[in-house]
Amino acid sequence: MTGRGRVGWLGAAGLALLLPLTGCAGSGATADTARTEVQHLLDQRSAALLRHDEPAYAATGTRAEYTRLRALPLASWAYQVTGVRRTATGATADAELNYRVAGYDTAPVDAQRTLTLGRTADGKWYVTADEPARQAGQQLWDQGPVTVVRGAHSLVLGTGRTQAELRAYAGLADRAVPAVSRAWGGDWSRRVVVLVPRSLAGMGGLLGSPAANYRGIAAVTTGEVGGSGKAPADRVVVNPEAYAVLGDLGKQVVLTHETTHVATRAHTTAATPLWLSEGYADWIGYLGTGRTPTEVAPELTRAVRDGLTPADLPTDKDFGFTSDPAKLAQAYESGWLACRMIAGHWGTARLDAFYRAVGDRQQRAGAVEAALKTVLGTTPEAFTERWRAYVRSQLG
Repeated sequence: MTGRGRVGWLGAAGLALLLPLTGCAGSGATADTARTEVQHLLDQRSAALLRHDEPAYAATGTRAEYTRLRALPLASWAYQVTGVRRTATGATADAELNYRVAGYDTAPVDAQRTLTLGRTADGKWYVTADEPARQAGQQLWDQGPVTVVRGAHSLVLGTGRTQAELRAYAGLADRAVPAVSRAWGGDWSRRVVVLVPRSLAGMGGLLGSPAANYRGIAAVTTGEVGGSGKAPADRVVVNPEAYAVLGDLGKQVVLTHETTHVATRAHTTAATPLWLSEGYADWIGYLGTGRTPTEVAPELTRAVRDGLTPADLPTDKDFGFTSDPAKLAQAYESGWLACRMIAGHWGTARLDAFYRAVGDRQQRAGAVEAALKTVLGTTPEAFTERWRAYVRSQLG
């Protein structure tokens, strides 16, 4: 959480007491007036940010966010005030921030914000702090000034990271995008936004979850699942601590895996099981690497050689980040082998068609069964037995 900034332009004018925002006669009108005035203030603040007018921005309050945001290429930035409350020192406003990163977001990203406000002696509002709402995830600029590196197919945004570090991520992402397009096709934006926070704690802050949930997870992809095509571009959020211990191949596989999630988002719905979405992302991630099944699936290999071949494909619960690490690895490896089997037996075109057919359904019940029948000409029971035999033959 950032500190609450103070503004120096108030000078000796001091602060006046706020009129009550609630009370007896006229309280509704007073509250509505305050909300209108604060909305106007935030409109001015947004316009100043978009036209890179720092003096005009500073005239609306603290300039801390301007300093942190000025490198970010913005296509739009706007607040919608949803409530204003009196506090002991001024007021607090709840607002929905909508913004778009130029060239990457097809629709605004929504962020719930809480703004702390003061008032001058002549009744003018000003902003002293702009922070994530309670239980809302942070935005990258909440963690410090944003550094930007543009790649051929990527935009890498970091805090506490050098240009050289971010250029390395851009290089990986720029190789991932065409690799994914070759396998999946071109019906996606063919661009990716990568966020690189300072630490694992920063990753947790961006995702609005305890950092411990992501320990050992190199990266995750955020974004709307469900195919409207109107959602903003996903963000690939990197865990720099886990990422740093990977070799060059591992780093590339991770970025290609996450980029696959960006590409397939419009066809990934509530009907899509995680063994398919994660397995498919790993399948593309490892394409062309030359890695053998036993190299890609070491945990599942150990289980098979101990006589513990899984009876069924993994459930969504098996992919929980807080699961036992070995079991989590087995879940990913099982999904990868299932997709590899489909590509090897039915062909890559059928694998893609199967993925899309499952995602075309709006509910999980019956989605995989229907796609197995119509696309692959098989049943869940026969598919599972084929997969178990494949696992044993590849890893035994």
